[in-house]
Amino acid sequence: MEDGYQNRTAFIKGAKDIAKEVKRHAAKKVGRSVDRMSDEYSKRSYSRFEEDDDDDYPMQGSQDGGYYRGDSQAANDDEGGHSDSTEGHDEDDEIYEGEYQGIPRADSGKGSLAGGPGSVGAGAQQFRDISVSEAERRKDQEELAQQYETILQECGHGKFQWSLYFVLGLALMADGVEIFVVGFVLPSAEKDMCLSEPNKSMLGLIVYFGMMVGAFLWGALADRIGRRQSLLISLSINSIFSFFSSFVQGYSTFLFCRLLSGVGIGGSIPIVFSYYSEFLSQEKRGEHLSWLCMFWMIGGIYASAMAWAIIPHYGWSFQMGSAYQFHSWRVFVLVCAFPSVAAIAALNAMPESPRFYLENGKHDEGWMVLKQVHDTNMRAKGYPERVFSVTTIKTVKQMDELVDVGTDTPAWQRYRLKIMSLSQQIRNNILACFRPEYKRTTFMLMAVWFSMSFSYYGLTVWFPDMIKYIQKQEYESRTKTFTKERVEHVTFNFTLENQVHRQGYYFNDKFLNLKMKSMVFEDSVFEECYFEDITSTHTFFRNCTFIASLFYNTDLFKYRLVNCKLVNSTFLHNKEGCMLDFSDDFNNAYMIYFVNFLGTLAVLPGNIVSALLMDKIGRLRMLAGSSVISCVSCFFLMFGNTESGMIALLCLFGGISIASWNALDVITVELYPSDKRTTAFGFLNALCKLAAVLGISIFQSFVGITKAVPILFAAGALAAGSFLATKLPETRGQVLQ
Repeated sequence: MEDGYQNRTAFIKGAKDIAKEVKRHAAKKVGRSVDRMSDEYSKRSYSRFEEDDDDDYPMQGSQDGGYYRGDSQAANDDEGGHSDSTEGHDEDDEIYEGEYQGIPRADSGKGSLAGGPGSVGAGAQQFRDISVSEAERRKDQEELAQQYETILQECGHGKFQWSLYFVLGLALMADGVEIFVVGFVLPSAEKDMCLSEPNKSMLGLIVYFGMMVGAFLWGALADRIGRRQSLLISLSINSIFSFFSSFVQGYSTFLFCRLLSGVGIGGSIPIVFSYYSEFLSQEKRGEHLSWLCMFWMIGGIYASAMAWAIIPHYGWSFQMGSAYQFHSWRVFVLVCAFPSVAAIAALNAMPESPRFYLENGKHDEGWMVLKQVHDTNMRAKGYPERVFSVTTIKTVKQMDELVDVGTDTPAWQRYRLKIMSLSQQIRNNILACFRPEYKRTTFMLMAVWFSMSFSYYGLTVWFPDMIKYIQKQEYESRTKTFTKERVEHVTFNFTLENQVHRQGYYFNDKFLNLKMKSMVFEDSVFEECYFEDITSTHTFFRNCTFIASLFYNTDLFKYRLVNCKLVNSTFLHNKEGCMLDFSDDFNNAYMIYFVNFLGTLAVLPGNIVSALLMDKIGRLRMLAGSSVISCVSCFFLMFGNTESGMIALLCLFGGISIASWNALDVITVELYPSDKRTTAFGFLNALCKLAAVLGISIFQSFVGITKAVPILFAAGALAAGSFLATKLPETRGQVLQ
């Protein structure tokens, strides 16, 4: 009896639980039905809006019923938002995660794709679905480009853009510094690392090779993993290996560190211009990208000033025995890493490009960044009450994603598959730049980038070499010659410089604690002479005879004695070091700093003019016009026969050519869509560095032989580049794709 009662009670309790569960599920179904009806109504309203206002829909924010909202509507949207994912909810629940932050629902772009869970069929059907998805993606991109321009105009240009300007300017400044570092340290570092002429040439070119690889690599990655993240990684690599290069001792390790430092900084130019352009509205883009170019000039000035202030100070050095030396030029290398470190610190406070987010289907993140831009600018302008009125932003349908193979797969295999997937996507992005719609533009830009880089870098490196050659000729013209002199019982304890002694006879003479610079002794006899504490450079004894002479603590190594006879002569305690000639005259080093400082400073007027006129006369006129004037200015180099004349011509050429570089940067940014922008820019910038290596190598080979060939090469390349530039499409006034 008691058992029956307990069974009956348990039965009733179970029935009540079942009833409650049925009631709960019924309520959820009703809620979902209401939500679906609401969503269908919203979609029908948006479709009707698209049909009615398709011709002018992004032009006026107040008329854009699907994109903007009033205050009351904003409140309703915030109260009734929905989403597909909220942490800790049932799969069927449709509570919008962004509702809690006031983020409106995405407009579209996340439907099922071919090959995904929502795709239908296989084989030929799958390929048809892919082509349909590609067409939908292109349509989404076009709609997003129009809407994005309208949103940027509402956000305005103000404090946020100027803050980003200075942050990205530091990254561009680091690139400018990297170009000059090796050239400035070579006069001092060559003796520490015992660098021969081929080694010095390789060290000068290795930075360009590194930047070529870096531009290609980071430009491609920035379209896949984001502009900000790629820039942070590339600057970090540059900072780390710049730091290491200031401490390593050997030539090989220094070369390796400078190579990787160049790989890191190579990503700065393609990423910085693409990144900044995506925060600029149409009417501001050309001008402010040109202003950004000024930081490259500031980088050159910074490097020149630091070299001038640091390298000549021997007191800043220390050493630990003969194995480790830290001279002042290493301090300079360390200081040159500061702009890159500062850029990393400042970039951490900046958001990712909202355009990148929207191109990759990340609506909420893109909306939040745009709201941050709007609110920052409005507060700075004194309108804190102004509300960001954008309700929905177009997002682009995704064709591919990074592979996610689940947690059951071993970690190394997951990373391997992700890297393979990323590599494939990068490859597809690069090939896309050569598709029919972009192929002509890409080849034209390749020719323009190559011709301008070949002439510009070739001439700018050729200029200092020509100045040094002119200085050498002038120095040799002051050489004093002595013939058949007889010197006996004389003590030389002063510097001997720039002299030639032929058929002389020296008996019982002493050469004590002196420097020999550019000294030549030919067909001479030294009998019972004593050489002690001799330091020499560019000094040689040819066809000389040494009889009963003693060499003590000198660097008169055997290679300085050319076809000489040694009779009862002795060498004791020869100085250790490189058996190469080095100049310890800092006047030459100061000249290098000074020439580069003036050449970089001369860029300022051209930069200002190009920034002010870029949006007024157009990109193509600026590019072609500046190239033509630069081509004409090349012929004036024929008349530069003095040191001051060559410096003046260097400043003229640099000031004129900078306008064409600014225009080329702007037009490259604007000719490619957002999902291929940094890939294309990086590829073209890598080609630029390859052309720089070729130009420098070819032009340097003619130093001291002829000036006509380098000048004709440079003028011809600039003429070809200016002609091809006129065949490019004008991008002024166009919406950023």
